[in-house]
Amino acid sequence: MKFTVVAFMLFVSTFAMAQGVKISSPNNQIILEAGLQNGLATYTVAFNGKPIVVPSSLTVGIKGIMAINDKYTITSIDSSATDETWEQVWGENKYVRNNYKQLTLHCQSIAAKPITWNIIFKIYNEGVAFKYQWPAQTNLQHFIISTEVSQINLNHNYLAFWLPGDFDSNEYPITTCKLSEVNPTKVGLKNEIHARTLAGDNIVQTPLMLKGTNGIYVNLHEAALVNYPAMNLKLNPKTYAFTSVLVPDAVGNAAYLTTPCTSPWRTINIANKATNILASRMILNLNDPNKIKDPSFIKPQKFIGLWWEMHVGKSSWDYAGTQDASNIKNNEALQPSGKHGATTANTKKYIDFAAKHGLSGVLVEGWNVGWEDWFGKWKENVFDFITPYPDFDVAALSSYAKSKGVHLIMHHETSGSVTNYERYMDTAYRFMKLYNYPAVKTGYVGKIIPRGEHHDGQWMVNHFVRVAQKTADYKIMLDAHEPVRPTGLHRTYPNWMASEAARANEFNAWSEGNLPSHETILPFTRLMGGPMDYQPGIFKMKLNYADATKKEQMHTTLAKQLALFVTIYSPLQMVSDLPEHYEEKLDAFQFIKDVAVDWDTTVYLNAEPGEFVTIARKAKASPNWFVGAITNESARIAAIPLQYLDANKTYTATVYMDAPNADCYTNMELYQIKKVIVNAKSILNVALAKGGGCAISIVPSAGKVGKAGVIKL
Repeated sequence: MKFTVVAFMLFVSTFAMAQGVKISSPNNQIILEAGLQNGLATYTVAFNGKPIVVPSSLTVGIKGIMAINDKYTITSIDSSATDETWEQVWGENKYVRNNYKQLTLHCQSIAAKPITWNIIFKIYNEGVAFKYQWPAQTNLQHFIISTEVSQINLNHNYLAFWLPGDFDSNEYPITTCKLSEVNPTKVGLKNEIHARTLAGDNIVQTPLMLKGTNGIYVNLHEAALVNYPAMNLKLNPKTYAFTSVLVPDAVGNAAYLTTPCTSPWRTINIANKATNILASRMILNLNDPNKIKDPSFIKPQKFIGLWWEMHVGKSSWDYAGTQDASNIKNNEALQPSGKHGATTANTKKYIDFAAKHGLSGVLVEGWNVGWEDWFGKWKENVFDFITPYPDFDVAALSSYAKSKGVHLIMHHETSGSVTNYERYMDTAYRFMKLYNYPAVKTGYVGKIIPRGEHHDGQWMVNHFVRVAQKTADYKIMLDAHEPVRPTGLHRTYPNWMASEAARANEFNAWSEGNLPSHETILPFTRLMGGPMDYQPGIFKMKLNYADATKKEQMHTTLAKQLALFVTIYSPLQMVSDLPEHYEEKLDAFQFIKDVAVDWDTTVYLNAEPGEFVTIARKAKASPNWFVGAITNESARIAAIPLQYLDANKTYTATVYMDAPNADCYTNMELYQIKKVIVNAKSILNVALAKGGGCAISIVPSAGKVGKAGVIKL
């Protein structure tokens, strides 16, 4: 739905460019100024008259053609404006407005055989984005990017919420400190499984969230990451200046390109309220529109997983335990260990639970041959993705699930052997279609094969897109684990419904776990690029019920686990605990049954990164609203206004909240449920425990008058 599209052209001489040209956001709050200084394009950004990005230069090194210190000219510029609204297949809002002004700098190298390229800026009310574009041309056809020097020089010592630069993982605890104190080499990693490759001193990942004492919030990331390596940022902690760092391939090159082509967008979100950062759809808008002609197979849903019991030690992924796996494909040579989780009988229990409680799917991990020999071996042919263990009857389970109105969700762990997975994808997806698996969860734990490639390099970025394209061809939904961090590509490939790409709930099962503040930061970091499979909904907080020696526990209250279904968005949402734990607390489980996974409207009520988040969402094609509020280590009162409700209706609000003595360390499972009649003039004051939260379902209530004003609960 395009409401308005306006375009205009402006040509400026090189001399005028040296003086700078200005362009504003549609609401005039953000001013971008671009020009030519010392032979390089330079830009600045101001917000409400305050300088945010001070002079920063932009250039790209092209192997054998252009060094990063080579000077160039700007021959002309042009500009345009666009205001349109488009409808999402699924999302946090049914409609998204795409309103921006665009400025294009046409650049040319100073050489005997000059090359040309463009630097394109888009200026939104929410921030600024820029990318490089190389048109088709005689002097530049096939080329190699060696280095990209995109500067984002800030002028303030912001409080940063950051992860250390790493080419292969983003599953770190989030560190919080001033920019002047950032030191990635001091980040410790204890009891964790992934091999890491640090990018170097003072290099951090995106999305990077920044909070200033000047009342300004800044978020740095990228959008539309296609055919290019992911971007890290090298920080000068003395000047608060950032420079892009691209993930290299096995021989040290960044990207192999053919004109015409572009880089991803580099994004700078700016706001004077934390909630405005969360509400931004700039990254989503910078991606190409939906490429799937018939998206009717894409169905947002909740599913339970035969998964958590492996993490807590109740069962195992592998069938044969510690037996010699040299003949792993010869099923009859393996003897069952007695602890295998993905058995036909156990899977039927999960199917029965899903059918009983209205969950659409059942994820089963450890169903296929290879798990005895997969981790840390750097072997190419561990899994074939079609051969089940002898105690897992694929055909019988597919039929049983169908009879119950439930489907199975496939799991493809690649063990990092991506060449092997690429060979098997068509075979594996045909197998899925044969047995009625409409969705797949992929995994990429371990070092990447081809050897020398990284999870976040160009080769793997292209692989993740190929998986999204091929699963779409087979009408399969995708949930990717250990992928490159998302950059809004779910707009282009809406079957790519979720990714992990961060430190999720599973880390509580076998490491020091996640701090209570962790989930209050994720919406400002990882979730800026797209939905996350965080695995919420754990009800049994001490994790020693299968292994008495296990000391790990959750650092959250049960009410907070419910709230995460609202605050951490995913349209393919996992219901993560064991069925028996939900059966013990069916009154609390009711919220998980009721909460939606697709939305018409989202309202960000209150938020501060690292402290608290409160979000309200209206279910798709429904009058029902759901609210989630979470806090960090500090107990607090969440004041939750309801002004977004229909002013002519009254509602029943069911509030799932922390009990008075609940906390995230000792009394995690204490909760209470209260009901109250409300209207659009009501404000709910809900007490959140340390590391706690509340979840609220709000449904129309006939014949009753809601209470206006503050309601203390």
